[in-house]
Amino acid sequence: MKRLAVYCGSATPADPVYIEGARALGLAFAERGIGLVYGGGRTGLMGAIADGALEGGGEVIGVIPQALVDAEVAHRGLTELHVVSGMHQRKQMFTDLSDGFVTIPGGTGTMDELWEALSWAQLGYHADPVGLLNTAGYYDHLIAFWEKMGEVGFLRPQHRDLLIVADTLDVLLDRMADHVPTQPIVRMNASDL
Repeated sequence: MKRLAVYCGSATPADPVYIEGARALGLAFAERGIGLVYGGGRTGLMGAIADGALEGGGEVIGVIPQALVDAEVAHRGLTELHVVSGMHQRKQMFTDLSDGFVTIPGGTGTMDELWEALSWAQLGYHADPVGLLNTAGYYDHLIAFWEKMGEVGFLRPQHRDLLIVADTLDVLLDRMADHVPTQPIVRMNASDL
């Protein structure tokens, strides 16, 4: 994994564990020689992860829609900053530039990116690992919901392992490195669906 896209929030929560975790993740990527691809912002967890990676001498590639550049939230100190027309182009560029995806705490935009990465893996649009770093138990309920989808039957058995979950970065990256792509929906028979 040469580059990983990280999905995270642009907000700054009151509890410093989230900002500290994002900064530490960016620094860890730099120390491991993993390039960071992220949303290109300078605020919240986005800014913290970029600053951590830059502090460690890492590659940091931002992908940001023009509307957010106009709102003056773009991080101007990155290795590369790609300005795109909208969110669809942004998410496609994340996929094109990355060897996998890591989601850390965030809000609705982060959830949109995570679910699209999972959906695209399920459909076969990419075969890259999709990781979820469960900082301070932030995603406990989301993990339970993922399991519920499988129990009920809305998540096929062969796709239940698409979401790679860990509470620590080392464990998450090890699990992502061991990722084996599953059979995508586009290669299944109708009877398997």
